[in-house]
Amino acid sequence: MKYPFFHVFEHHARFNLIWRWIIISKDTTLINENIRARELRVITQTGEQLGVQTKIAALELAERANLDLVLVAPNAKPPVARIMDYGKFRFEQQKKDKEARKNQKTITQKEVRLSPTIDEHDFNTKLRNAIKFLEKGDKVKASIRFKGRAITHKEIGLEVLNRFASECAEIATVESKAKMDGRSMFLVLAPKES
Repeated sequence: MKYPFFHVFEHHARFNLIWRWIIISKDTTLINENIRARELRVITQTGEQLGVQTKIAALELAERANLDLVLVAPNAKPPVARIMDYGKFRFEQQKKDKEARKNQKTITQKEVRLSPTIDEHDFNTKLRNAIKFLEKGDKVKASIRFKGRAITHKEIGLEVLNRFASECAEIATVESKAKMDGRSMFLVLAPKES
């Protein structure tokens, strides 16, 4: 017994059309019957210009070549359409986009929290973490939160932050100097360009 669903796949041309429809249906580009313009300037897949033609004639040309008619310049007078394998074009475009995203470097900002009365051992631990982040290429925000009456001694917090920045001076530059934000003081370090 043959299943009607599999009968469609026996005919390669029909399968090809269904496959294209599935891929293309997720896109907003106007193709084939979805093109609304009556007349189009048509370009073949080799780049040859066929001049201005009716939509029906252009669709027939694309169908004979077993390709799609894709609207590439909808705002032109008349709109420009190209005959191409749109599924393959989309695949290549997605591959290029993926490659571009892979090569794009994202810089994140990590935070290291200190206190105005930080011990030497804790300071060194926080410093090692900050150096790791900077070596990976991330920015580091060193912040101090003043609790209670400690806010009256902002100069102590400023000394801690300046010492922290000077310890990182070999691999980082100060992107923004120490400043107050409510009850916190912070500075931002960026990795040095190599």
